[in-house]
Amino acid sequence: MDSSYNSPTTKTLYRGTQIVWYILGLIEVLLAFRFGLRLFAANTSAGFTSFIYTLSYPFFAPFLNVFSTTKVEGNVFEWTTLLAMFVFWLIAWGIVKLFFMSKTVSTPEAAAKLDKENK
Repeated sequence: MDSSYNSPTTKTLYRGTQIVWYILGLIEVLLAFRFGLRLFAANTSAGFTSFIYTLSYPFFAPFLNVFSTTKVEGNVFEWTTLLAMFVFWLIAWGIVKLFFMSKTVSTPEAAAKLDKENK
């Protein structure tokens, strides 16, 4: 068994990555609901629609006007929401990769990985 699995940082690393993926999942679900509601021209005065738009706006706002929206008879294909979903996924992936950089590694394990990377 690899000695790095017995490291005291392993459990913390595992929990940290779980938290990052969980938060990403919440953001992605909000943005996916927003995308679907806009795509199917949901009634903006409906409570659920308004709730989703309000909650998702802080995650959507930085990407406003990056792309134009495609409208067909009241239905809106919001490219910007898809961009936001992709960017947040990239950020989460990058954070998890940073977490793994802090993982304890033994000298032989590090040497083997370096040899593999240099081939």
